[in-house]
Amino acid sequence: MNAPVQIDQKTTLTMQTASGLALDKKRYWWLLSPGLPVIGMGILAGYQFGPKATKKIFALGGPLLLHVIIPSIDALVGNDSNNPNDDEIKSLVADPYYDRIVKLFIPLQMAANLFAGYVVSRKETSFVDQILLGISMGAINGVGVNTAHELSHRPHKKDHYLAHATLSPLFYNHFRVEHPYGHHKRAATPEDPASSKMGESFYEFWPRTVFGGIKSAIEIEKNRLKRKGLSFFSAENELFQGWAMSAGFHATMLKLFGKEVLPYLATQAFYGVSLFEIINYIEHYGLMRDKKPDGTYVRTMPEHSWNNNNITTNLFLYQLQRHSDHHAYPTRPFQALRHFDEAPELPSGYATMLLPALIPSLWFKMMDKRVFDHYQGDLSKANIHPKRRASIFKKFGLSLQN
Repeated sequence: MNAPVQIDQKTTLTMQTASGLALDKKRYWWLLSPGLPVIGMGILAGYQFGPKATKKIFALGGPLLLHVIIPSIDALVGNDSNNPNDDEIKSLVADPYYDRIVKLFIPLQMAANLFAGYVVSRKETSFVDQILLGISMGAINGVGVNTAHELSHRPHKKDHYLAHATLSPLFYNHFRVEHPYGHHKRAATPEDPASSKMGESFYEFWPRTVFGGIKSAIEIEKNRLKRKGLSFFSAENELFQGWAMSAGFHATMLKLFGKEVLPYLATQAFYGVSLFEIINYIEHYGLMRDKKPDGTYVRTMPEHSWNNNNITTNLFLYQLQRHSDHHAYPTRPFQALRHFDEAPELPSGYATMLLPALIPSLWFKMMDKRVFDHYQGDLSKANIHPKRRASIFKKFGLSLQN
């Protein structure tokens, strides 16, 4: 009888890595997402140490990356047709490599913000450049919400604290509570502050989703604590815990770099929040779930989210553009998300759609016909802004009685 083969830890790790590469051709490309803060530090270094003539270009490095470079690469590289089967999903979910990638973003994000604080607090950094650098880092912190998003759906409390950490530069900690317990319950319904309505501009959506999300999170946490017999002002209030972490981040920045860092902090927070909410605006625009006879909504299905398979944006956003599968299976990690043919498709990736979303006339021209086609001309099934209902029906030659 042959002696059993002994396999050491190094050999086992090599075998697992080889198996992972065979299963996921993008295995190492996922490092682009935690690599984003490193790119941010490169932008800051270019600004601080590069020639004076290029300072403004480096100061605007974040928006250039987000609105020009990534969309251009998206157009060149194209779509991802890979769809894991059930057995592959089990293997991908069990692989700890992907969890480490998500969590790697956070220390790199903090390092980038500290470097930014140093750069913007230098006497030679003008007020205008402080604002521009705030926009660049706001882009990175805004994309960082996607890391918080991935961690918010995990069952462990330590992952929730890590989600709060990555949200702390934006002071947007209510997202950790509202998104999994509010948005996922009400997505693609008129009651959801994070689902945009057909005919609603982003500028109308922004206050509705920001303040509506905060209000929703407070109600969710109040009810959770009440069920435990605790006051809203209990030390167990997760919102207070998150806000305390944000306050600690901003207090540390002020302590280290002084009041000179305030324009940067305010700018990156506003830009980062707005960037995240533009993506929210895109994800469910005009889509609505049907109601059951008892007045409740049907289960969220792939057809209730806009999808896109552009590879490059998905690599930076942990496949957030495969949004239909995420809402159908909220606890499924990013590496195992699938594409559904029945899901409505965006014209291009999120990065490309950001600027059109800021121009209402262009956005409505691009998207309203897609909503109309998705519902095969029956706009009574769409989630339409009440004030625009008559004009939208008229635009498509429909009667309000249809």
